[in-house]
Amino acid sequence: MATGGVRLSDEQRIDWLRLIRTPNVGPRTFRDLINHYGGARPALDALPGLVRRGGGTTRIYSQADAEREVAAARQCGASFVALGEPSYPPWLQALDDAPPVIAIRGNEEVFTRPPVAIVGSRNASAVGLKFAERIARDLGAAGFATVSGLARGIDAAAHRGSLASGTVAVLAGGHDRIYPPDHVNLLDGILEHGAAISEMPFGWEPRARDFPRRNRLISGLSAGVVIVEAAKRSGSLITARLAGEQGREVFAVPGSPLDPRSEGTNGLIKQGATLITEARDVIDALEPILGRGIETPAREPSPDELLPPASEPGHDERHRIVDLLGPTPVAIDDLVRLSQTSAAIVRTVLLELELAGRLDRHGGGLVSLSS
Repeated sequence: MATGGVRLSDEQRIDWLRLIRTPNVGPRTFRDLINHYGGARPALDALPGLVRRGGGTTRIYSQADAEREVAAARQCGASFVALGEPSYPPWLQALDDAPPVIAIRGNEEVFTRPPVAIVGSRNASAVGLKFAERIARDLGAAGFATVSGLARGIDAAAHRGSLASGTVAVLAGGHDRIYPPDHVNLLDGILEHGAAISEMPFGWEPRARDFPRRNRLISGLSAGVVIVEAAKRSGSLITARLAGEQGREVFAVPGSPLDPRSEGTNGLIKQGATLITEARDVIDALEPILGRGIETPAREPSPDELLPPASEPGHDERHRIVDLLGPTPVAIDDLVRLSQTSAAIVRTVLLELELAGRLDRHGGGLVSLSS
C-alpha cells in the first residue's frame, strides 16, 4: 500500500466514527466541525450546544455504539479507515464529500491500481453482459482495477470479468447486509484479489435512497466511468452525472436505437460522453489523466496548527441571519453581506441549523430552510 499520510489513534478513530454517525452530520458538516473545533472530540463536546441553539435535539452516537461497530467490523474481517490515512483509496479522498470513515474488507492492494468504474442496467441484454465482462477483463489485463456496485446485470458481469485482476464492490448497506443477497458468493470471490467498501453502519439494510449515495462513491473511486447499458431513467445515469460533477471521464457504449436499454447510453454520447467500443479507448483517454497528482486529503489538525475558535454568534446576529433564510435557496455570500456580520459567524449559525435538521444545502454554495 501507499506510504505516508497520518494514522488516527484508536481513540481518534472512535471519535471520528461517533461524529459521522451522529444524525445530520454528513461528510461536509463533519469537515466543517473538524475545521471549526480542531478535532472530533471537541466537536462532539460542542454538538449539544450547537443543536440546541439551532432549535433541535439530537442523540449523539455513543462510545458504546461505536465500539460495538468496531467489534462487528473486526469479526467480519473489515477495518475502518479514515480520510487521510495511507489505506484510504486515493481517488476517493479528493472528493469534497468524501466519507470521513469507510469500512474496507478484502485486499487493499487493489486501490494502488488505476481504477475504472463499469456500471449499467440490471436487466441487461446478453450482448451487454458479454461486453461488460470482456472490457473488465481487458482493463484488468492492462493493470486497471474495476469498480462497480455488486448489482445484478452489468455490475455483476464487470466484477466477474475482473475477479483475477482485482475489482472493488461498493456496497449500499453495511458489510453484514449484502444486497442483493444472492451475490454473497460473488463478493467472496471479489475479496480474494479485490475489496469491498461501505460508508454505511454495520447492520444497515440498504434503502432506495442509499443507492444514489453509493453511486457517488463508485464514480468518486474511479478515474473514469464506463456506462454499458442504461435505460432513460436508469440509476447508471445518476452515476454518469455524478462522475461529470466530480471531474471524472464519462464513457458510453453505443447500442441499438431500438433497444430501450441503450436509450440512456446513446443519450450520453449525444451530450458529449466519449464513445467507446473496446478497452483501448478507455486506456488512451485515461493515460494522460493518471499522470497527474491527487490532492492531499483533509486530516485532523495537530495542536500547534489550531486557530483560535470563532466567536459564538450573539442573539441579534443569529436572529438576523435566520430571518434572511427561507425555502428559496440563497447564497452564503449574500447572507454575509445582508446580515452585516462576519463569514465565520454566518457559517456557525448555518452549522447550528444544519445539525438541528433545519437547513438544506444546495450546489453552488446555496442554502435554504428545510421545508
